[in-house]
Amino acid sequence: MESVLHHISTTAVVAEFILGHLSNGLIVLNNCIDWINKRELSPVDQILLTLAISRVTLLWEIVFIWVKTQSISFITREELKILVFCWILSSHFSLWLSTALSIFYLFRIANFSWQIFLYLKWRPKQLIVAVLLGSLAFLLANLMQTSITLEERWNQYGGNTTVNFLERDFTLFSEVILFNMTMFSVIPFSLALISFLLLILSLGKHLQKMQLNSRGHGDTNTKAHRNAMKIIVSFLLLYATYFLSLLIAWIARKHHIELVHIICMITGLMYPSTHSLILILGNSKLKQTSLLILRHLGCRLKEQNIPTT
Repeated sequence: MESVLHHISTTAVVAEFILGHLSNGLIVLNNCIDWINKRELSPVDQILLTLAISRVTLLWEIVFIWVKTQSISFITREELKILVFCWILSSHFSLWLSTALSIFYLFRIANFSWQIFLYLKWRPKQLIVAVLLGSLAFLLANLMQTSITLEERWNQYGGNTTVNFLERDFTLFSEVILFNMTMFSVIPFSLALISFLLLILSLGKHLQKMQLNSRGHGDTNTKAHRNAMKIIVSFLLLYATYFLSLLIAWIARKHHIELVHIICMITGLMYPSTHSLILILGNSKLKQTSLLILRHLGCRLKEQNIPTT
């Protein structure tokens, strides 16, 4: 039974790992080609490019943790610190870049007559740069807090330089990550949530104007609102699922509930892989590129299956 469960879980992890690399790799490849051809990238493409890179890194770290928890191995303090800091860096940029993308969609699509909104609407680049630079202060505080927490916990272990990853290290790693996610994810998650709620409000006002003008709901502005809302709400739901999966996996590991732990690890992988796929489907340029690649692969497969006479 354990062998079957191991094979199924490994297959699911590998499938999500491949999906994540294909979706994020397509975003990176498409934007790099545009960068080479046009010598510049739009703010959205810049965010998508760095977001995809951070998520590829996050995928590797999640799979690394998965492999470690499936085998008995030891790591040193320094290795654990590097692992925790790398996880924090990739998670930080993945979260804040997704938030910056949500804010960009809000100011690009929504329409309000508020003075502050109009002021920021005409300065999207400056706004995104300010958000990302401001996030660096949270990143610095996060790394400092993590370093202090790790030192305190190591001192509790009596100065051992290596410990069993299956027990003590995984528990320590999970506690540090969950603590930092709880403290430092509230603000970016709230900003993305506010962006989503404001888009709903903007769409409602727009639909009222459309009804007064006796026009349908199929205009480009309505479609833009709904497309942006789908992207943002998918990010909010997947990130919440990612956080809950880590939390439940930590609890299950402490109580040695292997099945729940495995399911949670598999569910957590959906965040860095599936949301990138949703971004592709919501971006006309990326969607067109992916369709061209699929058609090309389909044609190559058909050519290989043509019997020779």
